[in-house]
Amino acid sequence: MMKEEIERINLDDYVQTGEGGTALTYNHKDGRTLAKLFMPSIAADNAAREFRINQVVYESGLPTPQPIRLITDGVRFGAEYELIAPKRSFTRIISQEPDQLVPLTERFARLAKRIHQTPADTTRLPDMRELVREWIDRREQFPDELKRRFHRFIDTVPSTPTCLHGDLHIGNIITDGQRDLWIDVGDFAYGVPEWDLGMMYYSSHFLSPERADSIFHLDNDTLRAHWDVFAPVYYDTDSKDALDAEVEKLQPFIATKMAFIISKMSDGKHAFKGPLLQLFDKYLPE
Repeated sequence: MMKEEIERINLDDYVQTGEGGTALTYNHKDGRTLAKLFMPSIAADNAAREFRINQVVYESGLPTPQPIRLITDGVRFGAEYELIAPKRSFTRIISQEPDQLVPLTERFARLAKRIHQTPADTTRLPDMRELVREWIDRREQFPDELKRRFHRFIDTVPSTPTCLHGDLHIGNIITDGQRDLWIDVGDFAYGVPEWDLGMMYYSSHFLSPERADSIFHLDNDTLRAHWDVFAPVYYDTDSKDALDAEVEKLQPFIATKMAFIISKMSDGKHAFKGPLLQLFDKYLPE
């Protein structure tokens, strides 16, 4: 990556507003932009990859904050984006106004369906199958036999040229009261919708109470109710048998996508636990 592609910023012009596992965010004092700077251990090329994926999503016409430029503070690398203000996440609204669960979930379902109906620029977006395959292969903690089971499943999945969010759940959408916008699109890719829907089902049914609260500010019963509202709108059916069949189709995607998520954890200490091991044994047989 060429050095001149990255613009140096002065952090005195910004105020820190957020902290995540891999990056810090800063609002510009002019109130118009947000800077996201990754930790020093994350290379400039990785920051550039996320920025360029954001550009593809924005240019596709899907609602997301406008990416502006690649930046550095001299030590860390990242990017600057349009600041959405005032903003609230759908999950924060639901946690504070429980009566908004149904209308916001219905909106979310229609927005998710729009993503999956949008043709992907396959020359600029990765194939989700290959993203998952690559990350799983990198992790030494996965036994070779388990990797083979993942590969056998991935080989059965079609390469469909439609957009995927990559981390689809209701925590990754915000509103300013006029617009609903997708955020955290760094894993945006193309493929079959089941990759996204498996992620969403997992986040609605498999999280510990502590993680449900820390990620969504919601309890497990509310997250399960969220799926129960989402599914009939997304799949356009009220038939319990039809919806149960769709959930059954998601199970191997859930197991494989969770291996992908775990394989991206930087500390290497995350391990598979009960429900996922049961999914592996049932849906990814030896």
